[in-house]
Amino acid sequence: MINLEIVTPERKVVDEEAEMVTVPTAKGEIGILANHAPLISTLKPGILSYTVKGFTEKMVISGGFIEISGDKVSILADIAEAREDIDVESARGEQAEVQKLLGEWKGTEEEFEVELERLQKAQARLDLGSAR
Repeated sequence: MINLEIVTPERKVVDEEAEMVTVPTAKGEIGILANHAPLISTLKPGILSYTVKGFTEKMVISGGFIEISGDKVSILADIAEAREDIDVESARGEQAEVQKLLGEWKGTEEEFEVELERLQKAQARLDLGSAR
């Protein structure tokens, strides 16, 4: 089992014993089982999933870090939203706004990366929120 802890600046979102965790990191999605090698990585906007007693929970995460040490997975995320907390219409509006902005891009590369991350977060919200 893996001790999974997900914390945002506002609160502790998850503190569970999980069988498996899947997380979107800057280097790609990783699957974590017990006795995973130690790791520290930045998070990428996307859908995190974890399995407890055979049932899989999913949430949108964005920003922050993951640390794996022994059988403990600590996730410090800027945002961690469960499916029921997602406003699909708001996510759809944000996605359209960012797509339009990126289609007419005239800013810096750093600003482009920020907007691209916004787009990825909106897409993850839509993917999870629409899967009801």
